[in-house]
Amino acid sequence: MSIDATDRRILTATQAGLPLTPRPFALVGAWLGLDEDEVLARIERMMADGVIRRIGAATNHFALGMLANGMSVWDVEDARAEALGETVGALGFVTHCYLRPRALPDWPYNLFAMIHGADRDAAEARRREIAAILGDACRGSDILYSTRILKKTGMRLPRERHRCSD
Repeated sequence: MSIDATDRRILTATQAGLPLTPRPFALVGAWLGLDEDEVLARIERMMADGVIRRIGAATNHFALGMLANGMSVWDVEDARAEALGETVGALGFVTHCYLRPRALPDWPYNLFAMIHGADRDAAEARRREIAAILGDACRGSDILYSTRILKKTGMRLPRERHRCSD
């Protein structure tokens, strides 16, 4: 995986978000002196190469009325965790779902699923829905509720420094 100077300029121009316009890649191209097709082709190639993993919106759940946002954590049998994680991750109210190694003896959880609800009762109902899906493969769970919204950003490329000549 490697990028050239033009790829880097595209990444730098879009890393804080895409412009809110009907054709954001045309506008990015205009900023950089490229046409829309080249910007799209380069982004598609970088996605295929794994340089860009995804393009998505980072919503403010509090602003959307989802006041109970919690990372549910589950101790799921290893042999069934991947398949069950895919099922949980496909639920409409789960925004992040992933497997992580346990940190025994203090942290027995290996499946993580971010859930959102208008209030804690709604979030707990969603947690019970996940528990029903996991069934007897689950040996324990907990939920860690957000108390404030954190800055949501992906990786940022450092700005290139230009040397001045005397």
